[in-house]
Amino acid sequence: MGSMQKSGQQPGPAKGRLGLSSSRPTTTKGRGDQAEVFARAHLQQRGLRWLDSNFRTPGRGGGEIDLIMREPDGTLVFVEVRQRSGDGHGGAAASIGAVKQRRIVYAARHYLARLPSVPPCRFDVVLIDGSLDGALDGALDGAIDKGGAKLTWLKGAFEAF
Repeated sequence: MGSMQKSGQQPGPAKGRLGLSSSRPTTTKGRGDQAEVFARAHLQQRGLRWLDSNFRTPGRGGGEIDLIMREPDGTLVFVEVRQRSGDGHGGAAASIGAVKQRRIVYAARHYLARLPSVPPCRFDVVLIDGSLDGALDGALDGAIDKGGAKLTWLKGAFEAF
């Protein structure tokens, strides 16, 4: 008999091969999620293995790590993803100040405390400047300048202090 929609329910937007809706995200959260998927695909294409996403510390004022990846040599990579559709206010790079860096380091320390031993670590930043409209399918094909978006991967962007 096939699946049927319940009365009054509309089918949701189509999902692309990365698992996100192919329609344009309308919220800041939706755009952030889309940027993280784009960045993750880019890093995986370059040999990093995905471990976790959106790792948060407990309590108020803690930190969050967008992506936790591992290099083939075992280095644990904590990745902050920043996306800005315009270059006003300095673009994506200008949005990662000292307070944001401290929160990421704080979250990384919480993550590392769960491990039996601490591997070599690095803090990277993936900057996405421009619109991601139509860019997600290209992310899997290794594109870094699709749909008006420019991706920049900064390895070792900042140090733990």
